[in-house]
Amino acid sequence: MDINVTQGAESYLAELLAKQEVEGIAVRLFVTQPGTPYAETCLAYCRPDEVNPEDEVMDMEKLRFYIERTSIPYLEEATIDFAEDRMGGQLTIKAPNAKVPKVSADSPIDEQINYILYSDINPGLAAHGGEVKLVELVDAEAGKIAILRFGGGCQGCSAVDMTLKDGVERTLIERVPGLAGVRDVTDHSETTNAYYK
Repeated sequence: MDINVTQGAESYLAELLAKQEVEGIAVRLFVTQPGTPYAETCLAYCRPDEVNPEDEVMDMEKLRFYIERTSIPYLEEATIDFAEDRMGGQLTIKAPNAKVPKVSADSPIDEQINYILYSDINPGLAAHGGEVKLVELVDAEAGKIAILRFGGGCQGCSAVDMTLKDGVERTLIERVPGLAGVRDVTDHSETTNAYYK
């Protein structure tokens, strides 16, 4: 399992556990709504009577993690870090595969597209309050066509054609074998939240 817990995070979590005064208390790591845009990576206390026999165990020098089995593919390449600051510090969890599990070249084409949308394209669109989703895949003579819908600041944005052709379509065609093109089915006459009007 490829989860990185920095020394700072391990020490911080071990201190929190010590304050609980419960013998054998550990940390539970899991993802709520994994594989969706609403996925959240969470840490919780785990008392000995709350351990699930299906949990994956990850022992560290100062503490033990119980990892929910269904969350494991979504926690690949996750990093748990603690950075001290003037206010004490902040614990951060970065899980790049929480919304979409990591894919490979032999994964289904829709999973490959979703992975690229959520890990590479949507973080850039989020700067303008936008996002793009895969609606469906349709067959065409040249290969598969991805039907996409833009939302947020991308819906009704005057720059959406450029974003679609130069950014989204080019990236997806370069990285997804068998994808011939993309089609936008967004109603761009609705411009209430558009980034560029």
